[in-house]
Amino acid sequence: MDFSLTDDQRAVADMAESVFRDYCTDDRMREFDLSAEPFMQALWQTCIETGLHALIIPERFGGSGMSITDLYCVLKAQGAGLGQVPLWQHQLVAACLAEFSAEQHAGLVEEAAGGSALLSFSLNGLASSHGIGLQLEQQDGCFILQGSVGAVDVAAQAKAVLLLAESEEGTHLVVLDPQAEGVELVEGVYNHGLAVADVHCNQVVVSAQQILPAAAANWLEQRAIAATAALQLGVSEEQVRRTVEYINQREQFGRAIGTFQAVQMGMADGYMAVEALRSELYQLCYRLDNNQPSDSEALATRYLCTEAAHQVGHKAQHVHGGIGVDLTYPIHRFLYWSRYLSQVLGGSSASLERLGDWLANNDKLGWKYDLDENQSLC
Repeated sequence: MDFSLTDDQRAVADMAESVFRDYCTDDRMREFDLSAEPFMQALWQTCIETGLHALIIPERFGGSGMSITDLYCVLKAQGAGLGQVPLWQHQLVAACLAEFSAEQHAGLVEEAAGGSALLSFSLNGLASSHGIGLQLEQQDGCFILQGSVGAVDVAAQAKAVLLLAESEEGTHLVVLDPQAEGVELVEGVYNHGLAVADVHCNQVVVSAQQILPAAAANWLEQRAIAATAALQLGVSEEQVRRTVEYINQREQFGRAIGTFQAVQMGMADGYMAVEALRSELYQLCYRLDNNQPSDSEALATRYLCTEAAHQVGHKAQHVHGGIGVDLTYPIHRFLYWSRYLSQVLGGSSASLERLGDWLANNDKLGWKYDLDENQSLC
């Protein structure tokens, strides 16, 4: 397998690393923790100026028209810096609208590409034990939204959000204006610092143009899994790097704690979890960029993402001892991010259950050259 990036992708990665490294210092992260900002607005403006906010939005709408792999390069850098900007939420929604509802929402996608409109979404209902909280009903020739969705990222700041809703025809994504009549927002802050809002819909009237085809939900979820996994890879890599630096300096019983076998084995487990995630994520990005079926690959990536979040996060906290729970020390932020990323699209149990259902209904058990699209390689 060739995991190397192209020259263009390396350039994108270098630019993103420079942006997030220069802006997301520990001092600035402390300032953000104490501020009332919904996200890092100055950093968001820098992302707009550099075009990082519109990488995968098609060129005909003003975006860069780049690949999921290019987005991965940026999000990994964002994860390492813990940059509080809604990069993946914003451009995944714009790309989804361009793919499935270009005529109806061309203006909104163009505003998103230009940076004048912020977009977000929630797929929480796909993995929730309570199911999808919004119902879409048809009454007197109109479509009515009724129900609630919890903790939608930057919903109060967004011009439009994509939400899942159940109807008699199945599950659909609905484009909703958070300021529309009948919509109530209850604002809050996720534990890692990003603004969220519960969205309550009371007899909200939507048009047929606001309802996306059924295929849009699966398309968006697979790319959202790739995006969150890329963020987690960046978070976990930096978490491991900082922890190794700490345990090589921290002494106990007259020696660095990094020389203790238990500490070494714990960090080795975390490193292996990161590398497993990296390999599966590369495969998912490749398949998405080449329009290949990615159902099982997405769920496997999701599982490895949640496992890396848990293993690395808690092992890093453990070996930091008491300083790990000191909020003036930066390592706790990585755990908060890992908890967010491991839950936003469903935890490991939900992902394994869905992957098991897929395997039960497919006789291609993951052996690469048994897959239909690879028969020509044999």
